[in-house]
Amino acid sequence: MIRADGISKIYRVHRRDSTLGATLASLWRRGYESVPALRTVTFRVEDGERVGILGPNGAGKTTLLKLLTGLLHPSEGLLSVNGYTPSLREAPFLRKIGLVMGNKGQLIWDLPPVDTFEMVRVLFRTPTADYRRTLDELTDLLQLGSIMTKPTRQLSLGERMRCEVAASLIHQPKVLFLDEPTIGLDVSMQAALRDFVAEYNRRREATILLTSHYMEDVRAICPRVIVVDQGAILYDGDLRAFVARQRPEKIISFSLRAHDLGAELSRFGVLTRRDGERMQLRVALDRVPEVVRFLIDQQLTLDLTIEDPSLDDVLRHIFGRTKTSKQRSEEEIRT
Repeated sequence: MIRADGISKIYRVHRRDSTLGATLASLWRRGYESVPALRTVTFRVEDGERVGILGPNGAGKTTLLKLLTGLLHPSEGLLSVNGYTPSLREAPFLRKIGLVMGNKGQLIWDLPPVDTFEMVRVLFRTPTADYRRTLDELTDLLQLGSIMTKPTRQLSLGERMRCEVAASLIHQPKVLFLDEPTIGLDVSMQAALRDFVAEYNRRREATILLTSHYMEDVRAICPRVIVVDQGAILYDGDLRAFVARQRPEKIISFSLRAHDLGAELSRFGVLTRRDGERMQLRVALDRVPEVVRFLIDQQLTLDLTIEDPSLDDVLRHIFGRTKTSKQRSEEEIRT
């Protein structure tokens, strides 16, 4: 469904000093610097896959989505989505894709969302019967109700985001690109939107590409992740395998009967949290049986749970390490 071969995107950015002389000189001769946003990115996405794109701010995630939707042209490489070249923006291609950007809006500000939905129906030439059936389904799943008939400017951020998602799905796209789709939503609506995206993927067999800073979005929707940093792919594969490879540890949470065993338990791993009797211990994967046996044999715990490290912790570990490596390289260059 999606094929990227050696995709790069390089921006020409004007640079000048803040001095008066540099400002005047720039009127006749401007200096430019090449800034790579993506570097020879290659990947494949099969029909019906759900893929999360992860990375820190400035990693190139949104640039990649804009390339895939044809909003930007690649500087190098070949790119195809459902057999089309995105940058050509052909009408059949546009009818196959949907795009939701949390920081951009397609709703008409002074009109109610239902008017935008009707405009989308006309633009994509969606049959009226299909449109009404799809709108009824979206209204129920996204709890649109009466907010569709209010002017967009009177809606809260969360209400607008729900309508933005609906507007992107009126024409039933085969490929759905989601860039921070749960921004501004409360916890219950975030969960409802995740369930909706997964259900849409199941019903329509649609391909989903998601970027989000809410790691729960990625964990709940995407079995596969592509991790991007500094414009390059660091990892592409199964989410659980990614977590296990980066942090081969487990988080053991329990409530103690005794209160003075922190020092003794720390020999098994790192105590990451202590709140009264409740404790959390991070241990290496091969030491989990030993810790569990110790707690049970000594009858020290009232309850016990074993979990994988959170995706947030894994990403902080990776990108913090990457940043440290980058800073080290810059220091070596300056030396």
